[in-house]
Amino acid sequence: MTIKSYTINGVATIEIARPEKKNAITQAMYQAMADALRAADADPAVRAVLITGQPGIFTSGNDLEDFMAGPTRGEDAPTFQFMHALVDSTKPVIAAVTGAAIGIGTTMLLHCDFVFVADDARLAMPFVALGLVPEFASSVVLPQLIGNRRAAEKLLLGDPFTGEQAVECGIANRVLPGSEVLNHARRIAERFNNLAPGAVRDSKKLIRDAQRDAVKAAITREAEIFGARLRSPEAMEAFQAFFQKRVPDFSKFS
Repeated sequence: MTIKSYTINGVATIEIARPEKKNAITQAMYQAMADALRAADADPAVRAVLITGQPGIFTSGNDLEDFMAGPTRGEDAPTFQFMHALVDSTKPVIAAVTGAAIGIGTTMLLHCDFVFVADDARLAMPFVALGLVPEFASSVVLPQLIGNRRAAEKLLLGDPFTGEQAVECGIANRVLPGSEVLNHARRIAERFNNLAPGAVRDSKKLIRDAQRDAVKAAITREAEIFGARLRSPEAMEAFQAFFQKRVPDFSKFS
């Protein structure tokens, strides 16, 4: 299994552990993360959840070979089970990000309660470059967070951005040296061992509930369009170009 899940001192850690593939996420990995999130939510010994990758790489996003071998659609697909498990988590979720966080590697951060990034972090949401559309409610959450024009830079152009820019945009809490990110995130997670769990749970609910219905609706709406885009000639050209290590040619499309 390329997802490691373990609990130490009240913190359930979900570690993306596939560095040889730049932590690209397969459907089986999405399912494992969804299961780990639900297990942490149900475990009274767990006070917080920590999501992390490997030193120098958070995740490069979807494993395109796995994705194209058998793309699964619908709300019961592992990808969407992960999305809903993260959105529905009643416990604080802390992310520790070093290196690249591509695609869902960035959009999942929008649903974490605390995000700490390394000074070498590079975030990007290059969906349009793949002939696709934004996912994980990023089309709703990001414009609300940073405004339509800056969201367009991130979602339409797919411009990469640094950890410092993520903090400035409100996507992350703080930038730290890469060697300090995980330990700092764990210290923040462990602080919840000394806080009233019911008060934490109710406070998170108050913070998140106003947006929850819109987030859930956006996940469903994006998934429908994303699924249709996967079968589009534009996406086929983008995926072929990716595997052939060339620049896609969209000049024939209108």
